[in-house]
Amino acid sequence: MERIVVGITGASGSIYGKRTVEVLVTHGYGVDLIFSETGKRVFEYETGLKPEEFVRELPKSQVNLFSPEDLFAPPSSGSYRTKGMVIIPCSAGTLGHIANGVTSNLIHRAADVTLKEKRPLVLVFRETPVNRIHVENMLKAIDAGATVLPACPGFYGKPSSLMELVDFVVEKALRLLTGRSFNLTEDWKGK
Repeated sequence: MERIVVGITGASGSIYGKRTVEVLVTHGYGVDLIFSETGKRVFEYETGLKPEEFVRELPKSQVNLFSPEDLFAPPSSGSYRTKGMVIIPCSAGTLGHIANGVTSNLIHRAADVTLKEKRPLVLVFRETPVNRIHVENMLKAIDAGATVLPACPGFYGKPSSLMELVDFVVEKALRLLTGRSFNLTEDWKGK
């Protein structure tokens, strides 16, 4: 089973990360899940679930939950084979660490490994408005090989629910990461 590293940071938008993990598991991927310390708190606040409670609802054989402080965890090594990594949502602080090669937790280290191993890294940036530092860090991350995907859903599909807006962003992120469709949204076919 192909494994994907999923990082959930402290930016608002935990529903994006939660839905990403659910979709990956449903489609047979293994997930190595890492919450930042603030990501844990925001996730619980926004979803009503502690990360451990969320993971208990998922198949044990598919999901590994790693501490952000565990720099000995498998995703910290380039010899650990994964399909790639998505950080969803990605805070400005996490973007800054990655863009500047600073690895102070497992999310940063796994992202650094993903870049050095030339695997796909998708950063779903969920902060607004942005300042010049954010934009410069986005450019640095892109220059290093990452894809920066602002969490900006499209409206041409005439979404009728919050989950349809979430699915738009999750579909975009997972297509960029895996190269395949997850059929969460309909492709634009013109008028």
